[in-house]
Order: sequence, then structure tokens, then C-alpha cells
Amino acid sequence: MTAAEVPAVTVRVVDGEADLELARAVRREVFVVEQNVPEELEYDEYDATSVHLLAVGADGAALGTARLIFGEQARGLTGGVEGRVLLGRLAVVAAARGTGLGAELVRAVEAAGAERGGVEVELHAQVQALGFYERLGYVAEGPVYDDAGIPHRTMTRVL
Repeated sequence: MTAAEVPAVTVRVVDGEADLELARAVRREVFVVEQNVPEELEYDEYDATSVHLLAVGADGAALGTARLIFGEQARGLTGGVEGRVLLGRLAVVAAARGTGLGAELVRAVEAAGAERGGVEVELHAQVQALGFYERLGYVAEGPVYDDAGIPHRTMTRVL
């Protein structure tokens, strides 16, 4: 699917259990099935209090998702940096990759973070995705580390 072939896509904040199930299905497909992340590691205690974003096609099919952790929980996960929010669980189904949807989801998380007082975003990027995030203005920090058996690196961007 190319950008020209992607049907109209809507990115919205998850509203209700049905939307949350669609977001979970995307994460299951991308992380658990494709990348072999153990399901018990994919879903965590932050899911209940995070802002989740969902991208759906004109037909209602879930195409992508991302999550925002903010406030006290973000401070606890980002080393106590005031005003830093955490972007995570960014996933786009295989058929919609390369269409700009991932970047649209990142920008939607940034906007949601700014609305909640965020002035900087942190994310934990898979090493193979560093270039994607660098093109969106993120800068890698610190060493490579393992997360669920996949090499990652912390990245940040000032909003």
C-alpha cells in the first residue's frame, strides 16, 4: 500500500473499550505476532492510565496506535524530568507502513502531550527505527539496551 493507496485515515484519542480493543489488536499484531514480544510484557499497568491514540481507515479498520504517558507516571519513568512525557507502543500494521501514518501518530502524541503540559517527549526506540525518529527531530541519548529481547535506545525531542 502506498501513500496514494491509503484510504482516508483518522487519528483519534481512544474513547471507550471498543477503541481500546482495536488499539490492542494492532499492538498484538505488530509486537506479539511479528516481533515475538511476550504478550505479558506488551500490556502493562500503564495502559489503564495512558492516553492511547488510534488510527483507523475509512472502513473502520485499525491501522495504527500509540500511547502517551504523562504527569507523575512519566516523571517516574523518565528520571524525574519535569515536563517530559513518554511516547510508547507506536505500532502501524504492515499494510500501512511507509505511508506517513507513523509520523502522523508521533505528531498526534506530541500534541496530546503538549495539551497535558509536556514540553519534551521521550521515547524508547527500537534501534532499527532510529532513522525514522531522527527524521522527526528526535535525538538519541545514552547506550543501546535490551527491551523484550530487542535492542533499543532512548530518544528525546523538545516540543
